[in-house]
Amino acid sequence: MAFYEVYSHPAVVRYKTSVCTTATLFLVVVLCLTYIPPLLVAYRSQGFWIKRSTYEEQPVVRFQYETLLLAATSAQGHYVAWSTFPFLNNMLGTNLRIPTISVREEDVNQDGKLDRLNLHLQLPLKPDEQVYSIQLLLTFSYQLFRMSTVVMQSLAYVQHSSPVPGVKLFISGDLRLQQRTPLPHRGLYNIYNVSVIDGTSPFASSYDLSNIIRSYQERNVTTVLSCPMPVWTIGHAAGSPFELNAEIRYPLELISYRPGFWETIKFAWIQYVSVLLIFLWVFKRIQRFVFQNQVVTTVPIPVGKPHLS
Repeated sequence: MAFYEVYSHPAVVRYKTSVCTTATLFLVVVLCLTYIPPLLVAYRSQGFWIKRSTYEEQPVVRFQYETLLLAATSAQGHYVAWSTFPFLNNMLGTNLRIPTISVREEDVNQDGKLDRLNLHLQLPLKPDEQVYSIQLLLTFSYQLFRMSTVVMQSLAYVQHSSPVPGVKLFISGDLRLQQRTPLPHRGLYNIYNVSVIDGTSPFASSYDLSNIIRSYQERNVTTVLSCPMPVWTIGHAAGSPFELNAEIRYPLELISYRPGFWETIKFAWIQYVSVLLIFLWVFKRIQRFVFQNQVVTTVPIPVGKPHLS
């Protein structure tokens, strides 16, 4: 008659010993070698406690309609300028030129967030004036909401110069976020929600470009206009205005932040357990070999109901 297996189960054997024995000492050593080294390995392999993490978010950006324009009209230091700040315009005197400006912000993908700023500026010039360089400051309201709520006033700086006078400048770039330190993982972060240019100041130093840029760069979080390829059109038409066309996009940003307590613990636990599983597998087999072969003295006791004959 042929036989086949209908059921099986492992036989359990308990190994017992008293407290002060080599078996107890062996068990303590095995437990220490099983759980402590994985912690050391995970910690020494770097990145156990994550101090910085990143996420992606498209910021909510709006043009603030605050502008400062400076155009050099000769190599001898002559210039024309204009701004949206009355105190500065009063100080410019005969160097003031009021341009024609049109601004349009677009939500290209219809997701409720603006994606691009289109700015067209025409700067009137006298017949004997030519433009050799342009400096333009634009201010923006910049907000983030996914982790911490970030609210700040930011800046875009457009600058281009040429030894040959031009009639038009075209720029197309991205308004990128720059961080010296990571943002908090939650809460309100609004320490930079102040005007980049103090338009209420009657002092000329408040509108000096070097002072504005120096103060702005002291921030830990700023924006910068990434414009690798400005297009400068050379030439001069007497009496014709200088044209500046700017296309500034508000792209998706990779934002750095400091993780919270539970996120830090979660990643540390994952790293520890991934190493611990290897040690558990190894020392489980070491224990089985030692106790089954009675390398240390114990009393084996089979567990289960004895067979009745």
